[in-house]
Amino acid sequence: MSALGLTAALGGCGLTGGPDEVTLRLVAADYGDNEANSSQKYWDKLVKEYEEEHAGVRVDVTVYSWNDVDAKVREMVDAGKAPDMAQIGAYADYAAKDLLYEADDLLSIPVQADLVAQLADAGQVNGVQYGIPFASSTRLLFYNKTLFQKAGLTPPTTWKQLAADAEALRAEGVKYPYALPLGAEEAQAETMQWLLSGGGGYTDAEVGSYSIDSTENVATFNWLKNNLVGKGLTGPVAPGKLNRADAFAAFAAGDVGMLNGHPSLMQMAGKKGVKFGMVPMPGREGPTKVSMGVADWMMAFKQNGHAEQVGDFLDFVYDKQNVLDFSREYDLLPVTNSASTVMTAAPQDADLKPFLEQLSLSELYPVGRTSWAAVSADVKKRIGGTVAAGGSPSAVLGQLQSTAFRAESAE
Repeated sequence: MSALGLTAALGGCGLTGGPDEVTLRLVAADYGDNEANSSQKYWDKLVKEYEEEHAGVRVDVTVYSWNDVDAKVREMVDAGKAPDMAQIGAYADYAAKDLLYEADDLLSIPVQADLVAQLADAGQVNGVQYGIPFASSTRLLFYNKTLFQKAGLTPPTTWKQLAADAEALRAEGVKYPYALPLGAEEAQAETMQWLLSGGGGYTDAEVGSYSIDSTENVATFNWLKNNLVGKGLTGPVAPGKLNRADAFAAFAAGDVGMLNGHPSLMQMAGKKGVKFGMVPMPGREGPTKVSMGVADWMMAFKQNGHAEQVGDFLDFVYDKQNVLDFSREYDLLPVTNSASTVMTAAPQDADLKPFLEQLSLSELYPVGRTSWAAVSADVKKRIGGTVAAGGSPSAVLGQLQSTAFRAESAE
């Protein structure tokens, strides 16, 4: 995604347009993939409705692409010009520096109670919620129905079946039986989905520490290396060089048999005429019991002191209809129980129902740890080496565990 000509400069924050008027500044991420569905249009419409009902408060929203938005907010904070609100990918480092309002200081009790519990819990640092979930998603295994029917296959429920299906697809001439994006764009996501399907994960729930080089995780990447990558069943390029966007594009082109995907792939593949199915990620012995969940975050900075106005605006943002409108516009899962209930029952949202069902079974990144940013960056850099020719899963995962230990020690 790219910034869509959104060059409005962000000057001083919390400016007033009149003696009693407050201007709130919000920096947000763009979920659109073209100018017609830019998130700027969503926010402009929402803000117009809010300002018509709330005299004395203006809300200025600037939207940046996901490639830029986190860095833009960091630049503003470092320059002493924090926005009132930021809707970005991580909150924990700002919370650790005591720069954010607690959710309790902002949201009304009904709005707080309406947030999906596991998402709200993931917004906590040391038991205090600073990150307010804004959008969420889960992953399912997408498969090309046409290619599967041609090969006489049914969707896999175990790793063994997945590997056998991949072999059969290759025998039928499918270019890329499985797409394994371990490139820099979003390697941490594909990695986590496979770790969970192998009974592991980034952290050990019992002891609460990183467990990247656990026996289960090493076994998972050994399996990937030996049974998929080493047998030439992945593509379009080497996993360590394959980004999610390119994997999705190859699936939408009809060249990929299987890959992990989130809801936006439905629309992308559908537009290209690809007939696809979706099933839970296969595990060692059966469907994975825990799926990967992802959440993006809203947060409010204390610098400008507008807790009351920010809280009132956020209550409006999290109104059931507004959450529904956003979720439907961008094929994302709602972060409130009220909107989830509507979407689960509504025929127009039937395509999202499998993802909604997975949300309650999902595990999120350890976003409440300020160390996660460093760990995630190193995963993006190194994880492809686990399945490369001559690579060692145990060695690479050991290096990542060392990164996690150093990052934790530095907190």
